[in-house]
Amino acid sequence: MKRLGVLSGTFMLEKSDWIRKGKRQRIHNVYGEAAAIETDSIVFILRHGDDPNDYILPHRINHHANLQALQDLNVTEVIGINSTGSLKTKLRPGMIVIPDDFITFAATPSIYHNKAVHITPSLNEAVRQKLITAAHDCNLDVVETGTYWQVAGPRLETRAEIRMMSHFADVVGMTMAHEAVAALELGLPYASACSIDNLGNGLLEKPLSLEEIIAGTRKNADLMIRLLEEYIEGVDK
Repeated sequence: MKRLGVLSGTFMLEKSDWIRKGKRQRIHNVYGEAAAIETDSIVFILRHGDDPNDYILPHRINHHANLQALQDLNVTEVIGINSTGSLKTKLRPGMIVIPDDFITFAATPSIYHNKAVHITPSLNEAVRQKLITAAHDCNLDVVETGTYWQVAGPRLETRAEIRMMSHFADVVGMTMAHEAVAALELGLPYASACSIDNLGNGLLEKPLSLEEIIAGTRKNADLMIRLLEEYIEGVDK
């Protein structure tokens, strides 16, 4: 049976029976180490690590080690479950965006250091369409296209930065663009489902807080689990 690779945040750990009951192992490869959780149908990588006392901040994530681990465990395609802030007032917390493009000016890690290889960044359209179908099949509030703007992190964005980004993108986060590029370099089909967990700093008068972001991420973890369940059912048909 085909196995799906899933890169997700730590709140999936407390919400998902797949993760709680899966087989845990440390995977070592040429790029580093990844913490994998295996089931019959899914291999999870918790991008921020599985140790709450050693949370891996966004700018420290080893994306190539994570994706190489998924490749070594024979996954056929990869989904990123990404927590995002909205750059548009019409995109509200609780909605899901399936981005079709991304922007990042942060330095992007690469496996190529001494070889002139210039990839054209993209998201896998076949995986994207399956995510869209799965979201519709379980009646989630999904937006089928959008642009993801990745910042370096770990700090949040200023109000002026959010105003500028909103002219060019729909959601903002700290991980997806680097995952997409790393997956492409390793030949893994990758697309993302972005949960909108909060409105960007300045879209509301009340200042954005970390507590608000965490609350939104916890709440939306249930939606993303429903999406994954529907996606797996579609793959198995």
